[in-house]
Amino acid sequence: MTTPLEIHERGRGAPVVLLHGEGLDASIWDGLALPGRLLAVDLRGHGASEVTDPPYAMGALVRDVEAALGGRDVQDAVLVGHGLGGMIAQALAVKRLNLVRALVLTGSAAKRGTAAQWQAEAEAVARGGMEAVAKNRAVIWAPRRADPAPLRDRLLRCDPRGYRGACTAIAGTDLMAATATLRLPALVLAGTDDRVVPPDLARETASLIPGAEIALLSGAGHVAALDAPDDLSRRISDFLSRIGHFV
Repeated sequence: MTTPLEIHERGRGAPVVLLHGEGLDASIWDGLALPGRLLAVDLRGHGASEVTDPPYAMGALVRDVEAALGGRDVQDAVLVGHGLGGMIAQALAVKRLNLVRALVLTGSAAKRGTAAQWQAEAEAVARGGMEAVAKNRAVIWAPRRADPAPLRDRLLRCDPRGYRGACTAIAGTDLMAATATLRLPALVLAGTDDRVVPPDLARETASLIPGAEIALLSGAGHVAALDAPDDLSRRISDFLSRIGHFV
């Protein structure tokens, strides 16, 4: 049975779908000022969406989003994905080119870390809840000179089952070959202070898609939507204009 996903919708015009990263929720996009019909999705196990027991498979998370957008009659959308959300966006674009017109990836890549690293993260949360990882994740995710406390508090709000499920989905995913088959407009954004998906890893992912643009967000850490919402909004809005994704 498809897991119901909560979608927070605002605006009118061409659809822009916002997919957050692991441990977060759709509220990370609240500070963005973008044109169009914005659909910010809470992924399975996150935010206001249903929480199911882990492990999660990437294919199931992709089907969740596919079904949720189908229920809103969304087609020819631009997908904006952070972290896990960016991986889902890539996989959905491979599966449903009629649904996805273009991609924007921020703090995301075609492959992230090793299966062992992600399994260890999931096991730590299974033993100690989100408290076992939230402080360390927040320090690494935040820009070096920023206060990590707000990120820590966000992570502590995540259901441990949802975070564990996200970790297992990422652990089992390598999209390098699949993403290399994509032929669509793409913008890959990297925070200059992102220690999770550093600029070199973002460039590697951009190189897989012919014609993909790469841009750096000065001073942003892993979650640019929180660190640099104005810069991120401008970059995405300019991209939407360049590809003719008009309101």
